[in-house]
Amino acid sequence: MDRAVPVGLAGARALDRAESPEALAARRQAMEDAVLAPLQKTGIRYRLLMGSFLLVFAWGMFAWSVQIRRGLAVTGMSTPIPWGFYITNFVFWIGVSHAGTFISAVLRVTNVGWRTPVVRMAEFMTIAALLMGGLMPLVDLGRPDRILNLVLYGRFQSAIVWDLLAVTTYLTGSLIYLYLPLIPDLALARDRLDGGRFPWRVRLYRVLAVGWHGNPEQWRRLSRGIRIMCVLIIGVMVSVHTVVSWIFGMTLRPGWHSTIFGPYFVIGAIWSGIAAVLTGMAVFRRAFRLQSVITRRHFEKLSRLLLVAGLIYAYLTLNEYLTIAYKLEGKDLSLLTALFTGQYAPLFWIYGIAGMLVPLVMLALPWTRNIPGIVTASILVNVGMWIKRFVITVPSLAVPQIPTEWASYSPTWVEVSIVAATFAGFAFLVGLMAKTVPLVPMWELSDEMEAGNE
Repeated sequence: MDRAVPVGLAGARALDRAESPEALAARRQAMEDAVLAPLQKTGIRYRLLMGSFLLVFAWGMFAWSVQIRRGLAVTGMSTPIPWGFYITNFVFWIGVSHAGTFISAVLRVTNVGWRTPVVRMAEFMTIAALLMGGLMPLVDLGRPDRILNLVLYGRFQSAIVWDLLAVTTYLTGSLIYLYLPLIPDLALARDRLDGGRFPWRVRLYRVLAVGWHGNPEQWRRLSRGIRIMCVLIIGVMVSVHTVVSWIFGMTLRPGWHSTIFGPYFVIGAIWSGIAAVLTGMAVFRRAFRLQSVITRRHFEKLSRLLLVAGLIYAYLTLNEYLTIAYKLEGKDLSLLTALFTGQYAPLFWIYGIAGMLVPLVMLALPWTRNIPGIVTASILVNVGMWIKRFVITVPSLAVPQIPTEWASYSPTWVEVSIVAATFAGFAFLVGLMAKTVPLVPMWELSDEMEAGNE
């Protein structure tokens, strides 16, 4: 009779956690089926939703055509206030675009394992946000052909030229960084999808998979390319929103001329970007039935990063306004009065209370740090951050530079339509990408499953 071998408490836990090869293969197969299911089924609700996004986007394009024909006179902008909804929206979308890079690249470099199920949807949101944000300066120019003047005759001393270079570099780098980890999953989709039912998709995956078969040399090259892009894209991420902030900070306007704007804008971008990813996670989790892949643990882990970013942003906000209030120069006094008790006070306090204080409390308290509470806080953060970008942009331009009345700004239907079109376009692009390529990196999930089984 064989004797039982004592394994101790640690050994018992290891045996209890381990799976047989058959069970591990079955679990991997179930996850692959869940991840590939959105690529194989397209319901009527998805089509109706995407159609509604297209209609809103088309209406925005019609509004833009009206602006091109009739000029910027159809907007609420004027000589004193040349920036309004368009630049507010530009700064907002560039901020949201930081989500994919921060979550994916930074957490990949630090080898944080729980990031895996959410990184690709974050990268989808980065690409869509950059495309929508990149449209805004073009719209704000009035005549799109003027972008050629910036390319042909732009001076390096201009912060707008830096902005053009930074955004285009960030978009290019983000596309490469999205594509590299996609290659193994594109090969999986190529091999698993039915060529009879999805002929065009299988051909597309075959081209994009670039002959991937998973041999050791391919894995070595892919791993090296991803590591290189991780390091590069983090630097580009920080530079992009720093350059965006310089357009404000290097202008002699009350409320803008500040050295803190670089880190202030970067942290604000991370704060709003993580909130956008959390909202997107909830939508994808419910729409594509990924509850087994995206769990409460992922929401809680990411909400802690959101809380830390929010506390840092609140600290920088306090520093910014306290410094202005202590000096109380003439124009700064007028600006603070307008923000705290004047015409812009409702927007300022909506942001300060509902967009910053309430989300921070909800994220800090354990009884509201659940999935509904985290998602609610994330939505409040992004609504508040859009308002904050407006509060940064318009009031400083409205302050009179000579003894005269304050300038006024009221957006027209054209501006509202174009801004709404960017939100619809963002949702459409993310939804389209989620139905075209695997939403979750299966090869990384498989590696984690095998590592956890050892």
